[in-house]
Amino acid sequence: MSAPEFHVVGLGNAIVDVLAHAEDTFLVANGIEKGAMTLVDEARATELYDALGQTVQVSGGSAANTIAGVGSLGGKAAFIGKVRNDQLGTAFTHDIRSLGVAFDTSAADRGPATGRCLIVVSPDAERSMSTYLGAAQDLTPDDVDVEVISKSAITYLEGYLWDPPAAKEAFVKAAKAAHDAERQVALTLSDSFCVDRYRDEFRDLVKGNVDILFANEAEIMSLYQVDTFDEALQAVRGEARVAALTRSAAGSVIVVDGEVHVVDADKPSALVDTTGAGDQFAAGFMFGWSTGRSPVECGRMGSICAAEVISHMGPRPEGALADLVASKGL
Repeated sequence: MSAPEFHVVGLGNAIVDVLAHAEDTFLVANGIEKGAMTLVDEARATELYDALGQTVQVSGGSAANTIAGVGSLGGKAAFIGKVRNDQLGTAFTHDIRSLGVAFDTSAADRGPATGRCLIVVSPDAERSMSTYLGAAQDLTPDDVDVEVISKSAITYLEGYLWDPPAAKEAFVKAAKAAHDAERQVALTLSDSFCVDRYRDEFRDLVKGNVDILFANEAEIMSLYQVDTFDEALQAVRGEARVAALTRSAAGSVIVVDGEVHVVDADKPSALVDTTGAGDQFAAGFMFGWSTGRSPVECGRMGSICAAEVISHMGPRPEGALADLVASKGL
């Protein structure tokens, strides 16, 4: 097997994030569930955008944010996702390529507009998301570049995109291509909302197609329908070869071949916006894993990257994560 050209290739929703600070009263007045991700149509997205006032716009999407993090760590990364050939689609393409990420998925010339996620950040740094998926949901197996997959150490699948039938087929095609090339497949459960909708299908994926599973505490408990994290931990030990489970300020738990490693959280310089914490944890972990680090080192790298992103607005790192990780001895 030849050495991989890319550390990680991500498949996910190509979305532009629209971020704004607001009080909890704004959430109540506009019917937004705090701390959750809610899917909305284009009309509702426009309504909320008009109500938000001053915003910050950055190219986002969970897997795309992770891929940006891999690039910031000095890794070679690629992304597969669908945009429309409109203003936001052009902005997304420019932004992700400017990070050195290979992004060659053809833009749609018809159909829904480029997706966007309206993120309201409360004073406690919690984020509440209203997402219009738009063109992102039109990813098909034809968009999967098997050559890129075969040249990537890890193919990373975003749970948020496990919804449209064609996107599911694209995921299965990518996972097969990765394993045919003797590469690894990672999956993030993304949100308890996703788990509740597709629990059985995610369980089948974890047992049959996934080498590395990412989940937070709520997601892994939902996956196995248990009341405690310890019960979920025991369940995932029997199904996933590698599981990276995040617990916010309590750090993370890394499971590798049934062996459990507990990793402390890295303290952020400030707690400003939790958007992207899980995405950047995954970036740090996968970059570490693809470069031969130990499970604990991978968890530490993930924690450092997560701490950086929650110290400022936005889901992507502001400084070079490679320098930050090196300054902490990794």
